[in-house]
Amino acid sequence: MDLSATERGIGYHFREPGLLRQALTHRSHGASHNERLEFLGDGVLNCIIAALLFERFPRLTEGELSRTRASLVNQESLFNVARSLKLGEALKLGEGELKSGGFRRPSILADALEAVIGAVFLDGGFDAARAVVGACFDPIIAGIDPRIEGKDPKTLLQEHLQARRLPLPKYVVIGTYGEAHDQRFEVECLIDELAIRCRGEGTSRRAAEQGAARAAYALATGRS
Repeated sequence: MDLSATERGIGYHFREPGLLRQALTHRSHGASHNERLEFLGDGVLNCIIAALLFERFPRLTEGELSRTRASLVNQESLFNVARSLKLGEALKLGEGELKSGGFRRPSILADALEAVIGAVFLDGGFDAARAVVGACFDPIIAGIDPRIEGKDPKTLLQEHLQARRLPLPKYVVIGTYGEAHDQRFEVECLIDELAIRCRGEGTSRRAAEQGAARAAYALATGRS
């Protein structure tokens, strides 16, 4: 396994490469897999994201900070970060998972990202893990609007329409793609009263609806 591409992607060079190798090994591949590192990385990631949000948004309440953190460490968000780092290309999977496209599965990629963070923590300590998490998540955090973050797009859109006394939007599935183990959904959000039709895609119907709602909310409120 060539680890150099992953090290470049996360901006960290391991003193003990075996930790990264284990972090990128799914349980389907063998006994020395990444589940314990995933457990550790989950805790480290949550702590670091909490610290980053605490520092960046001094006026947010505890509840607002909690909701914002949850929006950053959910499976979809972690999957997107892992995909940007191309972790799927470095994963070691068992034959069955490999044939079924496990290297593209959101749950496997999200877990691998947490495992990598856990491995960095063991190899270089908290400061090293914080640097890696910061590099991955700072651009996302920089785009956060604290007035709305922590609320999912469907809720935001619904609240906006209700405030204007408009009917709720309609969500229609217009397509599903891929094999059963690796499906993607395309959903359209319709707001007839505002002449808005927006599409969203995701690895689940809910994720696709959220994507469509996010686009519709941006149009409805004039946000870019």
